Amino acid sequence: MIDIINVVIADDIQILRKGLKTILDNSPLINVAGCANNGKEAYELCINTEVDVVLMDMYMPGYDGAYGIELIKKHFPDIKILVLTTFDDFKTINAAISSGADGYLLKEMTDDVIINSIVSVYNGINVFCNDVYKKMNVKVTHNNNFNNTSYKFGERELELIQYIASGYDNREIAEKMYLAEGTVRNNISKLLTKLELKDRTSLAVFAVKNGLDIM
Repeated sequence: MIDIINVVIADDIQILRKGLKTILDNSPLINVAGCANNGKEAYELCINTEVDVVLMDMYMPGYDGAYGIELIKKHFPDIKILVLTTFDDFKTINAAISSGADGYLLKEMTDDVIINSIVSVYNGINVFCNDVYKKMNVKVTHNNNFNNTSYKFGERELELIQYIASGYDNREIAEKMYLAEGTVRNNISKLLTKLELKDRTSLAVFAVKNGLDIM
């Protein structure tokens, strides 16, 4: 049986909410559980509704996307949040990722890309569209004060980091590294502890910032 993904749409522009709802309602994989006008309303829907993924705009009146992401992740860490916005500047991208977003798309993406991205983040895969990924990489290349010698990585640790940064889930990493899935989970936990990071999204960002994402 295929899981139906319960999605909340958070966007302050009503016509966009309706348009997104129409698109998602046409997918047999998705149920639109509710719509919100800002981050606070999105959080309240998560309290009162069964939610798997929140499709979150970043700039909304009163309580913006970063506020909503942080609040939802604090109280409902298993809910995935996919940012869908028109803004691709580094400040906005950083605010989303720092708050705990699991992915970041621009509204110019096609309907199929949006639906597939929702399915991906639901299944634990971080999603960043190419334009956003490139901007993150360019920004950190020119503004990176990190000293790579501060951390020593074994060959297998580095391989694991690269797979995470490339968006592979634990099962796929286990197959590629010839490990048990439980071992992959444990090794990721050890890396997070070693680097003092909170989740695999932070680890993926760390990899990009420090040039460790190239396989």
